[in-house]
Amino acid sequence: MRTLLLLPTTAVVWAVTSITSQSDAPRIATDLTGNWNYKVVTENGTGTPTVTMRQKGDSLSGTYESARMGALPFKGTVKGKTFTFAVSTSGGATLTFNGTIVSDDAVNGEVDFGGQGGATFSGERKK
Repeated sequence: MRTLLLLPTTAVVWAVTSITSQSDAPRIATDLTGNWNYKVVTENGTGTPTVTMRQKGDSLSGTYESARMGALPFKGTVKGKTFTFAVSTSGGATLTFNGTIVSDDAVNGEVDFGGQGGATFSGERKK
């Protein structure tokens, strides 16, 4: 009888260990390098800038381009599934994007308008 009880218990332990070890496996981080279509949603409307990103390790740089502000360079960082970058406007304001990598081709997050309000954003990688 002990042998029969031990066999199902061993199977449960093996199954739990297999699931745990798969979820603990290191994941390859998404490289944000590329061209992205962003949608920035504010209380005053929605903007659709194009964002070009270059990622090297945990460093991020690129260009934020919109009809209203033109093309503006930025620098930022990537840590795991999160990223941040700051865009300085010609008027002296700094827009800080704090985002989450949702998938290889999708991001979302929040924008801080230098303490003067904020917005949400989402982005899709251009194909």
